[in-house]
Amino acid sequence: MTLLHNDPRSFADEALSGFAAAHHDLVRAIDGGVVRASATPPGQVAVVLGGGTGHYPAFAGWVGPGFAHGAACGNIFASPSASQICSVARASQAGGGVIFAFGNYAGDVLHFGQAAEQLRAEGIDVRVLRVTDDIASGPADDPALRRGIAGDLPVMKILGAAAEAGLGIDEAERIGRKANDATRSLGMAFSGCTLPGADHPLFTVAPGRMGVGLGIHGEPGIDERDLPSADTVADLLVDGVLAESKRASAAVGNADRVAVLLNGLGATKYEELYVVFRRVAERLAREGFHVIAPEVGEQVTSLGMAGLSLTVTFLDDELRQLWTAPALTPAFRRGLVQPRPPRTDDISGTHQLPPVVRGGDASRAAAACIAAALRIVRDTVTTHETRLGDIDAVAGDGDHGIGMRRGSEAAADAAAEAVALGAGARSTLSRAGAAWSERAGGTSGALWGAALTAFGSALDDTEPADRGRLVAGVRAAVDAVLRLGGARLGDKTLVDAAVPFVDRLEAALPGTDFGSAWVEAAEAATEAAEATATIAARRGRARTHGERSLGTPDAGAVSFALIVTALGDFIRPHSS
Repeated sequence: MTLLHNDPRSFADEALSGFAAAHHDLVRAIDGGVVRASATPPGQVAVVLGGGTGHYPAFAGWVGPGFAHGAACGNIFASPSASQICSVARASQAGGGVIFAFGNYAGDVLHFGQAAEQLRAEGIDVRVLRVTDDIASGPADDPALRRGIAGDLPVMKILGAAAEAGLGIDEAERIGRKANDATRSLGMAFSGCTLPGADHPLFTVAPGRMGVGLGIHGEPGIDERDLPSADTVADLLVDGVLAESKRASAAVGNADRVAVLLNGLGATKYEELYVVFRRVAERLAREGFHVIAPEVGEQVTSLGMAGLSLTVTFLDDELRQLWTAPALTPAFRRGLVQPRPPRTDDISGTHQLPPVVRGGDASRAAAACIAAALRIVRDTVTTHETRLGDIDAVAGDGDHGIGMRRGSEAAADAAAEAVALGAGARSTLSRAGAAWSERAGGTSGALWGAALTAFGSALDDTEPADRGRLVAGVRAAVDAVLRLGGARLGDKTLVDAAVPFVDRLEAALPGTDFGSAWVEAAEAATEAAEATATIAARRGRARTHGERSLGTPDAGAVSFALIVTALGDFIRPHSS
């Protein structure tokens, strides 16, 4: 249970502020996360990590010499936005290019991918490394489907050491990928975690039971069984990870040396971990493996979740040297790191907001209507936040309502500010989309942020927002979701409501007025959202537990239908 907080909406920001104050000798806070307080040698590859708040020490706790150059920090269990990632990367890069490293989650993939495209357009060489160590989340023959859990630590530590050694971006990327290919993890939970301000955990485990193969965002495990002795837990973890030892060790020439992390998830105490590690060490030795520089403790947590995970990385000489290389960060220290001079450059301007273009009279009037519509979106999401979270928790992590509320609040505030500055319709939607993406994070944040921005691209800051532009904007928004998210009809996502909505909207026009066509389209979206209850999830975090989602509609499709339905009551009186 997360007990100590002020306004839950400010929890992540306040935690990051306190972290930076406590470790001001090692990190500096900037917009979007933290960077090293020490200077980076010119030309060195910069390693930028990132993910949601709630996993400390990951990821901010790993910033420092020998490890990462910066960490982009999203909201609770939500990926940082593309703008936050760009901000951290700009402040971290030293001319040698940037390597992004993050766990393989849909929201992180979307936001880091967007950031990489933006930075490449600015002339920065950017590579992307997704950690895929969790054996419970995908098949062995398709590791790209697997999520990243505590394997983040060895993979990212080895990658950071490669950069620290002065290797070029091609070599550092190669080593990072090799470390990921050689890493396997499995986790277990004894209780769920509770988000700040929430009155119940994201999932529950009955007393005396444990979930096997849990996700670090509260995703349900793939199995549940009676809680056995510590030795039996250790055996289950070792057996699970070593079941893929041949495949993993093949990445490093069938080495018999391993890096080992026994990781606590937030509420399991160190003494308990050491009891388990005693058996883990015995088992690995019996299997003929030599453990190199093991780590026992909390490195990738899940707020106050009770549980643990075992990570094994197979090491050849190259990876062993980098795994044991010195590092000095707030949460991970190894060996002796020579003192570094403090950075003296100005990093205050790394965050870039979309510009505000003063609009013509007609476009400013449209911008005011957009701001009013976004307030309706915010109020609708807030009203249904708990319901959306409960739907999402059936097969996912239960944070859809929270993320949608954060994003819609930020978008409404940004639109109001843009209107006050005299912005036109296009600039208002651009600002709103950027704010939604940045504040919400996660998959929904990326998709809704991109949708609002794409909608705005069909409008203008000087011309009126006539019916033709509005319809083109809706189609552009849905196309952006399809292009960015990669989902298609039948995947059980918001696409299943969004595509029928825009198709019906276009079909109903020009035979009726825009407001009536919108209401008709919203009814189609609602029917389509309800129909997703008959579909097993095939994408995102719910994919692993797709069959569990049968009988429950998709949270993203439901939230979309609720929003367009509420907007119908607003649009009809304003349409012609």
